[in-house]
Amino acid sequence: MRAAVCHEYGPPEVVRVEEIPSPDLGTGQVRVAVRAAAVNFPDVLIVANRYQVSCPTPFVPGSEFAGDVTEVADGVDGFAVGDRVMGTLFVGAFAEEAVAAASSLTRIPDGVGYREASAFGVAHRTSYNSLRTVAALQPGEQVIVLGAGGGVGLAAVQLAVALGGVVTAVASSPTKLEVARSLGATHLVNHTDGDLRGALKGVLPEGADIVIDPVGGALAEPALRALRYGGRFVTIGYAAGEIPKIPLNLVLLKGIRIMGFEFMGFTTHEFAAMVRNEAELLDLLGQGRATPHIGATFPLAEAAAALRYVGDGHAVGKIVLDVS
Repeated sequence: MRAAVCHEYGPPEVVRVEEIPSPDLGTGQVRVAVRAAAVNFPDVLIVANRYQVSCPTPFVPGSEFAGDVTEVADGVDGFAVGDRVMGTLFVGAFAEEAVAAASSLTRIPDGVGYREASAFGVAHRTSYNSLRTVAALQPGEQVIVLGAGGGVGLAAVQLAVALGGVVTAVASSPTKLEVARSLGATHLVNHTDGDLRGALKGVLPEGADIVIDPVGGALAEPALRALRYGGRFVTIGYAAGEIPKIPLNLVLLKGIRIMGFEFMGFTTHEFAAMVRNEAELLDLLGQGRATPHIGATFPLAEAAAALRYVGDGHAVGKIVLDVS
């Protein structure tokens, strides 16, 4: 099969597309003919060996995919050859075939394309669980979404609106903000224009109820200051490359709750909520109310270019490899 392979750690250009053997199928696993795979920033970090978990070389990058089931191993119930599925891996998605545990696969709802399905899992699950359970968003509440041009940020914009929130999108360019507007954002703030704290005060004079932050860095504190008394700040990532240091006196004076979302801990401690949220989210996907924005598509042969595009910060929404 053809696959993008990382033989040595380094920049995206170390990844080469070549012929390799199909992966072995183990007990409890499913083989999938990959039709599309999403490219995420952690993929760039894994190739560079800068992620929190190292993957021994050689390996096939890629963590999200969608395609058709071609083989089912012993110990698998609920999937059959021909099923359309989407799934997640640590690595292995940038290939014509992927092998994954049945527990990591989900059937694609009718009417949803492979590209959209491949780009759905991580960003929309992160955003929905953060909004629905961690932040406990209520209809009519004001939500600030940082990084509103990225995959997680745009998913948060779309899903906050679906849950009845009023969204202020914060991003770094007019193009990204226009996409956020198209997904339902009411207020648009370009943080490169200057004083983010002042800009947020201008559009939200009474303050916000919730901040969703997949960015960290210098944006976190002014966004936190924009919360009204009793507001909730949810940290879900540090795409800026810097973990912010928050003055705790702000938390004391404003009665703010700072919370975090991380899949493993959430699955362990909030299992019932996760099951409920998954059903609700798949229903939104099937209705077309939770569709990923795909900013660019690359062929599998250009996997390195796609990784470079994401690594350099050019992505608006999700970037997808067309594997079919």
